[in-house]
Amino acid sequence: MIPCPFKKLFGFECLGCGFQRSLFLLFKGEFSAAFYMYPAIYTTLLFLILVGLYFLDKSRNYHKVIWKAATLNIIFMCIGYIYKHFYI
Repeated sequence: MIPCPFKKLFGFECLGCGFQRSLFLLFKGEFSAAFYMYPAIYTTLLFLILVGLYFLDKSRNYHKVIWKAATLNIIFMCIGYIYKHFYI
């Protein structure tokens, strides 16, 4: 796995730490383990798919949907970060 440069520089995890491991678990078919590793895995993948559609399909306007998915993703990332650091 690629080490987190934020964690190396500052000594604590960033909001994205755990995404690689979670994605690896998702590819192995361990869906609940992927969610527990990084709760924002599904919203992040949704966001990335929508951004990919934005670049591939220029005929539609994806701006509002992308902003809503990004907001939802940030909420999940923050909740997962708070849960991981204060309740585990």
